[in-house]
Parts: sequence; structure tokens; C-alpha cells
Amino acid sequence: MSVLEIPDLCLVVLVGASGSGKSTFGRAQFKPTEVISSDFCRGLVSDDENDQSATKDAFDVLNYIVGKRLAAGRLTVVDATNVQPDSRKSLVALAKEHDVLPVAIVLDPPESLCVARNAERADRNFGAQVIRRQRDQLRRGLRSLRKEGFRTVHVLRTPEEISEAAITRVPLYNDLRHVTGPFDIVGDIHGCRAELEALLAELGYALERDGQGRAIGAQHPERRAVFVGDLVDRGPDTPGVLRLVMGMVRAGNAFCVTGNHEHKLLRALRGRNVQVTHGLAESLAQLEAETAEFQAEAQEFMDGLISHYVLDGGKLVVAHAGITERFQGRASGRVRSFCMYGESTGETDEFGLPVRYPWANEYRGRAMVVYGHTPVPTPEWVNNTLCLDTGCVFGGALTALRYPEKEIVSVPAAEVYYEPAKPFPANPAAAEPVARRDPGVLDVTDVLGRRVIETAYQKRIGVREENAAAALEVMSRFAIDPRWLVYLPPTMSPVATATAEGLLEHPDQAFEYFRAEGVDSVVCEEKHMGSRAVALVCRSLDAARARFGAPGDALGAVWTRTGRHFFTETLTAEAVERIRAAAEKAGLFDELGSDWLLLDGELLPWSVKAEQLLREQYAAVGAAARSALPAAATALAAADESGLDVSALLERTRSRAANADAFAQSYRRYCWPTDGLDGVRFAPFQVLASAGKAHHQRPHDWHLALADRLVESSDGFLAPTGRLPVDTTDPASVAAAVDWWTELTARGGEGMVVKPAANLVRGSRGLVQPGLKVRGREYLRIIYGPDYTEERHLSRLRQRGLGHKRSLALREYGLGLEALDRLARDEPTWRVHECVFAVLALESEPVDPRL
Repeated sequence: MSVLEIPDLCLVVLVGASGSGKSTFGRAQFKPTEVISSDFCRGLVSDDENDQSATKDAFDVLNYIVGKRLAAGRLTVVDATNVQPDSRKSLVALAKEHDVLPVAIVLDPPESLCVARNAERADRNFGAQVIRRQRDQLRRGLRSLRKEGFRTVHVLRTPEEISEAAITRVPLYNDLRHVTGPFDIVGDIHGCRAELEALLAELGYALERDGQGRAIGAQHPERRAVFVGDLVDRGPDTPGVLRLVMGMVRAGNAFCVTGNHEHKLLRALRGRNVQVTHGLAESLAQLEAETAEFQAEAQEFMDGLISHYVLDGGKLVVAHAGITERFQGRASGRVRSFCMYGESTGETDEFGLPVRYPWANEYRGRAMVVYGHTPVPTPEWVNNTLCLDTGCVFGGALTALRYPEKEIVSVPAAEVYYEPAKPFPANPAAAEPVARRDPGVLDVTDVLGRRVIETAYQKRIGVREENAAAALEVMSRFAIDPRWLVYLPPTMSPVATATAEGLLEHPDQAFEYFRAEGVDSVVCEEKHMGSRAVALVCRSLDAARARFGAPGDALGAVWTRTGRHFFTETLTAEAVERIRAAAEKAGLFDELGSDWLLLDGELLPWSVKAEQLLREQYAAVGAAARSALPAAATALAAADESGLDVSALLERTRSRAANADAFAQSYRRYCWPTDGLDGVRFAPFQVLASAGKAHHQRPHDWHLALADRLVESSDGFLAPTGRLPVDTTDPASVAAAVDWWTELTARGGEGMVVKPAANLVRGSRGLVQPGLKVRGREYLRIIYGPDYTEERHLSRLRQRGLGHKRSLALREYGLGLEALDRLARDEPTWRVHECVFAVLALESEPVDPRL
């Protein structure tokens, strides 16, 4: 068996004459969706896979599909003869355009076998001369495949080789997503060995020295170093830096990417014609004093350095000059060039240096990018990117980033080793201000248009352009200050339609769902007669201003599911203060080590938010029905007594009148008089986040216990949430929960929410629903109308589709969790707001609002 190695992400081009077995090979070795066949594309445009007149259009389609797949980062296989250089040229160009490696797999069995196979196919009416011509073209171009741009070429010549071949997909050299750290990322060193040794010691690395006292390695018991390149040139000891870094890389204690100075030094050492400028002369002179063996080792090391590394599950990318999101994890000459030099505007400044395009100002990627190359007085975060070149060789400092802690560690340069072409301020206070995006400033381009947001929970979540526009309208006109708006709760899906007679929803379906997902332990929480609310509460004004840039004297905010105010500014301040006082008295700030809390809960009564809706819709319907239907029933009763046959209509009218009374009673339970905050209550049920921590991994009993302590410590403004733990595999436990729900709803309660006790749960198909609402029979009368309990209406409503609602709930849930994670990691406001905005955008997706 021959093993054919191909990169995880590449363009595979099958090359071979008709009848060589390419399609069979493709089906055996790749997914059906990965193989794009020219015959299939010919059929798409002409309904006949053998219509040669459609070939040009077919290859237009093929190239379009291939381009779309490569843009999405999908391995793609092209099944066509590809024996002519021109046909391969366009495919190599596509691979380069999308920065993936082209791979050729050549199938070249005997001509007689190809001819025989074609003779067996009725749809192949060409003769042996066509096969002979194709094989001649293949043979003439075989030796030039690498020159054409194919990085890997595999040739299979016998039927046995073809049938026994096995494809092995190997990660690209830059793919270290499985390496999770922690890391110490070190900026440009430029031959400053003494400062490097001092920095490594400061970071806790133990240096290893040879018999001559030279540092030949360094090791940390828990961490690894990552060097951003430019180890060489300008400084006093390029060989010493190389010796130390090479030893660390060889021992597995470090990684290193290439810098532009390594690239140039390597070319000079190999006798290429390069300009001996920018410190190259110093490196060449220093290396001249080293042994030939060391010089050869250094050349081999620099030759093996790659453009960038993708680390920690894709959350961290290290490249010398930085890297845009579309290049991350890709491989091409263009990617390598960008990683070494960045992107130039084509201009030069007054010092004759190229003007670099400020790619970091436009960066919107999920991964943190750490880089060097362009000296800065002090490291500064720009859109989740950080430059670590602080000009050590120019008299600045050598700087490292501790990841994931985001701690900066620096050691000052002992002296100015090299005078820069452009003045470099060793004193950061003397530096000219650099135009940087304030991490707290939002940009409308972050949220407009079609968006795809990557989360740790559902990977890529798409937002349509029209939904983003609708969210922008709501956000700009009605939402609270975005500095507070760090989270929006997801919509919640109802249970599957009940099978019990006379009911639309019943707890049994919730327990069945979680049992099927392997969730044995759930908690049933009372669904309050109010509106979903989020409260952000800071311990002090200093904390509010430091963490959230709080406007005015506000200590926090309280907002609705769509990010709107519940109260006036004065009442909001009072509500926040009453929650803050309860948290202080309960000791939650100290216990959680935080000066702020983000709480999820319910605000009662419903009329606080929905008074206008109640007056103009529900009350109006109720009043009209209760006025008209009794009068109609009286008239029909008189008609019935006079002998007219109106008994069926009379019965239906009386039933509708009773339904109207029940409807009015239902919505009245959700309304009571309030004056300011008198009569208003907030029922917290989850601590979403606190400083440095998101709490969705904690079980619900932890959250509810903290909520109980808040309620006990409050002045009456906070309300408790009733709950009942349930074992979904225990019939007695399930029956007790059904009885509890029946009792709740019988006395006018809305119902309950059934949640996995462990909180965040993943099943075989991804995220499990965070909660399913089970609403009572009378509450649903408000949602579906007074007469919904009539069997003719219930039978229709039982056909309701829940698929879209459940999908929406999970997508919003994943976005909400991602927002909380980003908030806990102290990521820039725009990164958190990206997820919050997306939740609001998804709210405008068309879905039955009654669900």
C-alpha cells in the first residue's frame, strides 16, 4: 500500500487520460462533496455530461465552485483529464488566489486498460487515438508539474497502485491549533543576546549553558516561548541569539517564525546578490567568526522557519509582521510575504522607508494576532492585535507577552546598539502619538452587511444583511448606552406540541427531549409573570468607570431582551442601587472577587414593559368581546325560546363569552398597580458573569443559591424563583414535576422553564437547548387568542413547526455565551458588541412570534 500525503487544506488536481480511473479513485478517497467533476458540471449546463460543446461553460462553473470552496477553507478535488498545461494553469492560479497548496495526483495506467474501460461505456464514442493523444500530453507535461506550481506530485502507474493507494491528510506546518500553551511570545531581538537572556530569566526560564558558558537553551516547567522573528542583524551577538533560540526550538521549548531579516541573511549566506544594509553586515561579520558547522546549522534553521503559527485552537496567531484573517492557516508565497513584510502602500516616508499599510486598524478576526517588525515605543492593543517590537536594538526594550494572561514583561536595552534610519524614542513619553482605534469605540462597519461570527459553541453563525440593517435601526433609536449593553438573552423555544387532550404544551415533552439528549438531571424553574431582564451592577462608581466607561454617575443598567430601557434614568439608578446593596450585604462581590455583576432575571409585572400593548390590544379585545358576546348570547337565547333553531350558534356564543372572560382574567394576572419602583420586583435566576469570569459552566443550583442570598439580603425589591429538581429517568420524579406545573398554572402562573441542571450541555449534535418553556393552558390564551382551546383551533395549532424557533434559540444562545466569554476576557467593547448586535439581528428573522 502506498500512502499519499496531502495537506488538510489544498486543491487536489486529478490528472489522467479518460478511462484511467480518476472518478473511481475520487469516490474512494474523498467525500462526495469534495470532488468537483467536469462531467457533472457539463451536465449542469447542458443536461448531457458528454456534450463537448458545453465544455467551456462547464469549466466556468467548475472554476466558480472550486473558488467558492477554497475561499471557505474546504479541501477540493478536481476530477477532469487535466492533461493539458493550460487546463492545469487555471487551477494552479485558483489555488494561488486562495492561498492554498495545489497537489497533483497523476493516474497513468497502461493505455490498453484505458481503451478497454472506455469501450465498455456506451456514452464514450471516441476511439483509442483520443486516449493515445491524452497520454502523450500527460507524459510530455509530467516532468514540468512542479515548475507549473504543484507543491506535491503523486504518480500512480499500475491498477494495483491506484486501488491500494491511501490518502493521508496532514496538517500544514503552520497548524498548531492542538498546542494550547501557555506561551511567552517574544518580540524582535536583533542580536541582543544579553537582553534575551535577562528577559527569559524574568519570565521564569532556566538557562542551559555549554562548557564555554554560552547559553544553548532555556526551559520553563510549564510554558513555551514563541519568537516573532528578526532574531538577527544590527545587534552585538547574532550568533549567541541563534544558538539560544535554536537550542530551545530543538528541545521543544519554543517555536519561532521567520522574520524578513532571517530571510535576507539566509540569501546572503547562500551567495545571493543582496544589499548589505540594515544591519546585515554585522551579522555576516559575526557569523564569519563561527565554525562552518555552526553556520550550516544556522542556515538550516532559518531555512526551516515558516511564515506563521496558528495556536490554541485558532485563538492565537503569531507572525512576524502580522497577518490578516483571510491569510491565517493558509500557505502561499503571498501569505509568506505578508507575514514577513506586512503590506506597503507603495510610498516611502521622509527617511526612505516604506510606508506600511495599517492592517491592524481594520482587523476584525476572532484570533488574537501577536507580531513585531515595526518598532513601537510601547505595546498597544489594536483590534485584538499586539505589536511586540519595542526597539531593543535601538535602545528601547525587549518585550514579551504572557499568553493567555495578556501580561506584558519587558527588560530595558543596555544601550543603543544601532542607530535607526528613523528616530526611535527610547523614552515612551517622547513618542509621537500613533493613530490607534480606541477599543471602546464602536464602528458601524463592524456590524453592517452580511456577517459571519465565529463562536466557541457553534463555530460560524451567519447574520443576513437585511437583519443587520433592522438591528441597526433598533440599536440606534432605542437601545441603552452600548457601554452597558454587553449581553442579550436568547429567545427560548417552547416544548414540542403536547399529546394530552385539550393542551398545547405539557411538561412530558420537555422531559422526553432532555432524556433523548442524555440529560438525566434537570431543574424546573418557575416562569414569572413578567419580562426577561438583564441587570449590570457595579460595586462603585470607580469600578463602573474603569471597566465600562460608565456615563455620568451611573452604577449600572437594567434592560430588556432587545436592549431597551425598562425605566427612566432616575428609576434605573434606584433599581441598580437596590440590587447593588443586596449584593453587598450578601457578600457576593467579595466571594466572586469582582467589582461588578451581570444578572439574568425577570422583571415583574409584565405591565411595566407592556402597558401600551395591554391597553391597546389585550384590554381592547377583552372589553369588546365581554361587551358584545353576552348581548349576542341573550338575543340568541330569546330566539331559541321563540322556536328558532339557533341552539348550536347559542352554545358556541356562550362558549366564546366564557373564553373572553377567561382571556381577561389571564392577562389581568400579569398587571398590578405600580408607582415608580413600588410594586415592581426583579427575580434574578443566573449570575451571567463577573470580573474575569463567565459562569455558564456552573450548575443551576449554584446560580439559584446565589439568587436566594440576593433575595434574602434585599429590601423587598428582589423576588425568589421557585424551582424543583427532576430526574428525567425516574417516573416518580417526573410525575411530581408535572403535579407542580399543574398547581402553578392552576393558580394563574405562567408555567415553568425546564433547564439542564448542569447548565451548559453539549449533546451528540452540538449544544443542547439551554431551556424549554412549558406554558400553562390559560396563559397561552393570551398568546393564541380567547378561543384557542376550542378543538377546531387546537387541532390546527398542533401543526405548528418548531424547527426554526429551536435553531434560532441555539444560535442566539451560542452568540450570548461568546459575548460573555469575550467580556470576561476583557476583549475590546466592539468584540463583545459584535455578538450582542448579532443576537438582536437574529431577532428579526421571520418566525412565529407566538412561539
